Amino acid sequence: MTDSLLSVRDFSVVYDVDPPVRAVKDVTLDIKRGEIVGLAGESGCGKTTLAYGVQRLLRPPAVITGGDVVFHDKSGDDVDINSLGVEEMRRFRWDKVSMVFQGAMNALNPVATIGSQLEDVFLVHRPEMSRVERRNAVVELLEIVKVGGQRLRSYPHELSGGMRQRVMIAMALALRPQLMVMDEPTTALDVLVQREILRQISQLRHEFGFSVIFITHDLPLLLEISDRIAIMREGEIVELAPAERIWNDPQHEYTRKLLASFPRLTGEKGVVAR
Repeated sequence: MTDSLLSVRDFSVVYDVDPPVRAVKDVTLDIKRGEIVGLAGESGCGKTTLAYGVQRLLRPPAVITGGDVVFHDKSGDDVDINSLGVEEMRRFRWDKVSMVFQGAMNALNPVATIGSQLEDVFLVHRPEMSRVERRNAVVELLEIVKVGGQRLRSYPHELSGGMRQRVMIAMALALRPQLMVMDEPTTALDVLVQREILRQISQLRHEFGFSVIFITHDLPLLLEISDRIAIMREGEIVELAPAERIWNDPQHEYTRKLLASFPRLTGEKGVVAR
């Protein structure tokens, strides 16, 4: 079995507007089993378009104009994602690859309980499960993400922002996917809650062995959690390296500028040390 979980080759996306916008340009990227890969860059650089594109979640006017995306299943099968039919793609998503969308903690249905919304995942993807099995699975998920089974009958407005985000992570974990894509999952949270969520993602990754693509413009945050970091600029990956090397020895001028754009706690006022 290959060490690679997801292989992206020469992947391109164009927004078919006037004039056309090349949002992702011939990107090549491998995601290894069990690793966290950070995807960093300024707003509009193509991070989310790339992540949505490899899962075929893009909507018009976005058009995939080239490239291959292959998922190397732990069963040993290679899945050509671009060739999957609509029903095959529906089964593939959430089961093999799940996603925590940007602003996901505000995406919960306000008039449905947390438990019923988590149960919906099993109703759709595991219809053979009994009601008791579904309920037990939901309680287990809430315990895993440290929300607690007692919140089963709670409504979203009764939870804090951090707890709602944990529920979304539980939803993404429900079917034990091999890859989780997280798009700015901590942006709306305060710093302390951010760190709690990051620690939990790392712990869950070690416990369940899934890989993570973590998308954010916050490079210092990625340096804490990632094994490798891909720096995107204008639709291209300009640098890809282990997190430690990105911090200690960035090779691309744009990476150095990104690092320099974040204030330091020490040093002269108004001077950024590198």
